[in-house]
Amino acid sequence: QVQLVESGGGLVQAGGSLRLSCVGSGFTFRNHAMGWFRQAPGKERQLVAGISWSGVNTYYAEFVTGRFTISRDNAKNTVYLQMNSLKPEDTAVYYCSRTWGSPSQANEYDKWGQGTQVTVSS
Repeated sequence: QVQLVESGGGLVQAGGSLRLSCVGSGFTFRNHAMGWFRQAPGKERQLVAGISWSGVNTYYAEFVTGRFTISRDNAKNTVYLQMNSLKPEDTAVYYCSRTWGSPSQANEYDKWGQGTQVTVSS
């Protein structure tokens, strides 16, 4: 069955960096655009970044533009999220997901991983 397994979260001080990874299995990874979402306590899940199946096209939410970078390695069935200049407001559970549609359309994603916690201290 389809599985998405995130890793790389943790506790970091403001201004620090983390790199999240997500490995997909049970489906043809290279055929799907992929994305990273996040959900903070009491808030709705929001799309952070997305990347097309080829990696050529990317999308970033305004609140992470210039700080986060999404990339993928189709040979490893893995999508990454490099997070720099982290802020306390970036604290959330981060999830990866897949879509047949545009990487910028949040409502077209399906099949979520279990998430990885990112905590940024001030």
